[in-house]
Amino acid sequence: MDTVKLQVGVNLQPGLKLPPGLIYQQEFFGAEELKKALTYLESVRPIWEKRFSKSNPPPEGQSNRGLLRPVYWLGNWQFACLNYYHPPKGIEFRCVRAEPYPSVLVQAVDRIEAQTRQQIPERDIPKRWHLNTCLINYYGSRLTEEGKWDDVARVGEHKDFEPGPVASLSFGESALFQFVASQSKGSQSQVVRQMWLDHNSLQIFGGDNWKKKYFHRVQRVEKKRAFNLAPGIQKFQTRRINLTFRYVPTEHVQPLSRFPQHLKEDVASYIHELAGASPYFQQELLDANLL
Repeated sequence: MDTVKLQVGVNLQPGLKLPPGLIYQQEFFGAEELKKALTYLESVRPIWEKRFSKSNPPPEGQSNRGLLRPVYWLGNWQFACLNYYHPPKGIEFRCVRAEPYPSVLVQAVDRIEAQTRQQIPERDIPKRWHLNTCLINYYGSRLTEEGKWDDVARVGEHKDFEPGPVASLSFGESALFQFVASQSKGSQSQVVRQMWLDHNSLQIFGGDNWKKKYFHRVQRVEKKRAFNLAPGIQKFQTRRINLTFRYVPTEHVQPLSRFPQHLKEDVASYIHELAGASPYFQQELLDANLL
């Protein structure tokens, strides 16, 4: 198992080599860009989603549990209750067209895509690959009904099914990111590589080895620097924000107005909540006849 730990504020050492398909850059944004990015993130109003809905009910004997953390999507919104986007089968009516990137992220994505094409083998980049989707995850602690703070900053092992390389920008506390080989049920997964994702860092991974063969997870998020990056979220203390950029073929992204009525109704409450702070989703409500 390999571990990479870099000090905050130090660029990636020239002598440190990562295996093919992995890229890590310590300081991505300059000071002014970083300030703009953090200012934008403070303006975002994430929402709490539930995993299931009327059309996609929970398994027998289970309740409709909520996600562990608030989220926000750009480019397209993949609601949990629509069962996300997971080709080859899970592609129809999974991606609701969402707000475009703000200018600071447009510029960032241009740089990330150029770097990816320079350093990731061409065979691992789909023909029309473009990082047109961004999931913003808020990591931290949630205040329970009992009045206790529950740390919900970990993420279990999973795969990102969108085709092509995935890129992420991290802000706040450092996170221990692991690639794991999933073992048989009941046994512990084997960590094959881990690295710390620090404040203002960029990570890119692509190719079958990292996208298909192995799962990945966030094993822990540190508590060393007293970050609270999104103070507007009630009953939640955000010590890390991560932006994950992915590619969804444009033909799989639809405006909400084109979704079947029962799926519109499944996400109507979320769209109403989003519309409270977003002119874009206010218009989506009108176009989808959900007022």
